[in-house]
Order: sequence, then structure tokens, then C-alpha cells
Amino acid sequence: MIIVIVVVFAILGFAVSSRLKSKFRKYSQTALQANLSGADIAKLMLADHNIHDVQVVCVEGQLTDHYNPMNRTVNLSPDVYYGRNAAATAVAAHECGHAVQHATSYTWLKLRSAMVPVQNVSGKILNFVLIASLFGGLALGMPVPMMGYIVVGAYGVMTLFTLVTLPVEFDASNRALAWVQNRNIVTKPEYEMSKDALHWAAMTYVVAALASLATLAYYIMVFFGNRD
Repeated sequence: MIIVIVVVFAILGFAVSSRLKSKFRKYSQTALQANLSGADIAKLMLADHNIHDVQVVCVEGQLTDHYNPMNRTVNLSPDVYYGRNAAATAVAAHECGHAVQHATSYTWLKLRSAMVPVQNVSGKILNFVLIASLFGGLALGMPVPMMGYIVVGAYGVMTLFTLVTLPVEFDASNRALAWVQNRNIVTKPEYEMSKDALHWAAMTYVVAALASLATLAYYIMVFFGNRD
């Protein structure tokens, strides 16, 4: 059963990721009428929201764009940092959307940030228990019910993290799209391209959340499904 879940969501994840990359390639070929780079857009959006303590920097890789609340930086990949197209506009504005969330103490972002260390620990515990179970099952002397509680509890935390991530990502996209439209950064066709690009980016998080929910349901069924 777990193999089926992994395979199904691996295929779904690959399909969504491929679609996302295809959209970004397509929209990267359309020059932005405003002739602003992703870096220009990011700096402008931050300034419009009175955020002056966040730096916009270029990082290596493709689709490696992210906002780092620890050192307060908007990190843009070269294609986005230097790009002057609808795709670059969407990504740059989206990452700045996270900076705006941080500056305004957006509740879901605060919750996700608070969950990061707990989620990391849960992942390590889960890996340890599952690997240990492969070497003699209960070699550690751990009763099956106790193992069930640990596995379900740890995976429950990880699943909750993926669910909390959804409103954070959707809200950042909504902030980005509202700003580029109200600021007249994009034309109507460019707006639709940016919106579509962010939609497919968000779908990657949706697939991850669904996969996590399905796996959690499987573990609950395995450890507690046959109880009277």
C-alpha cells in the first residue's frame, strides 16, 4: 500500500513539476513591457511596503528562489534576478510577498516558522524509528503500540507543516498579484501569465500536502486500524 502511495504521488509530483517548468520556460520568453528585471520588481515592491531592511540577492540554481526570514533576504535565482519577463515578475513578487508577511507578522507564517524546528526533529525521529524497524522490527524493545504513537505523531507534525504551508504560499501569491496589478507593473496578458505561473507553483505544495496526508492515513491504518 505504501508503495502505491509513493508511486502515485511521485508521478503526480513529477507531472506538476514538469508543467511548472514548462510554464516558466514559456513565460520567460515574453519580454515585460515595463522592462523591469526581477531584482527591480523585488526592490520596488519592498519599498512600496516600507520594507527597507531586506536585501535582494542573486543565488545559484534554477527555481531556488526563496525568502529567508533569518537574515532577511529575498533570494532570487539568476533567471529571475536578471529576467525581464512575466515569469520573473511572478516569482520576484511572490518572494517579496513572504517578506511582507514577515513584516506584518502574518499569523500563518509565524506558525510555520515556529514549527520548523519541531518538524525537523520529527523527521529525524521518524527516520530513526523506521530504519530501526527494518533491522529486526522491535530490536530496541519498543512495543508495537508505542512505535505506532511515535510514527503517527512524528508524521502528523510533518503533515501539519505541509498544511500550514499552503495558506502561506497562496497568500504570498495573492499579495504579489494584487501589487503588480495595482502598481501597473504588468499588462493584462502579462498578469494572466504571472497568475498562471504562480498557480502551478502552488500546486507543488498542494501535491506535497496530499501525499503527506495519504501517508499519514496509511500509518494510522497500519498501527491502529485493526483495533476493536
